[in-house]
Amino acid sequence: MISQTVEYALRAVVHLASESPAALTTDEVAEATRVPRAYLSKVLQSLVKAGLVRSQRGIGGGMTLTKLPADLTIIEVVNAVEPIERIHTCPLGLAAHGVRLCPLHRRVDNAIALVEDAFTHTTLAEVLAEPTLSVPLCPFPRTGRRHKKVTE
Repeated sequence: MISQTVEYALRAVVHLASESPAALTTDEVAEATRVPRAYLSKVLQSLVKAGLVRSQRGIGGGMTLTKLPADLTIIEVVNAVEPIERIHTCPLGLAAHGVRLCPLHRRVDNAIALVEDAFTHTTLAEVLAEPTLSVPLCPFPRTGRRHKKVTE
């Protein structure tokens, strides 16, 4: 139901939120989220254009969220890269249907409405705080420039 572009955008912002307030390079986000760098770069540009991500060049630069994870909803991320489209008129263009959707398209639109509502009422902070054995995106403990490598 969601596109690959939306999936990649969600991975990127969840990772940025988990590392907040640290700035991360596109390469770091691409590696951590397993998103091809070129594709991620385009996705991040959309997020910057929407005002959800800030990009700063130079030493110490990188990508950061413009909002706290508690204030950023999933729907904002989705709509920044590929807005959810509700069905308002017959997708087949049937004049007899117009705005009166047939039972199939009404049910499809109802399902879209449920997804839209769930995304509207879910913040990145909630996603990160949810107790689970499946940590989003990356195995822990993390290694890399911002985290000490844990040795056993």
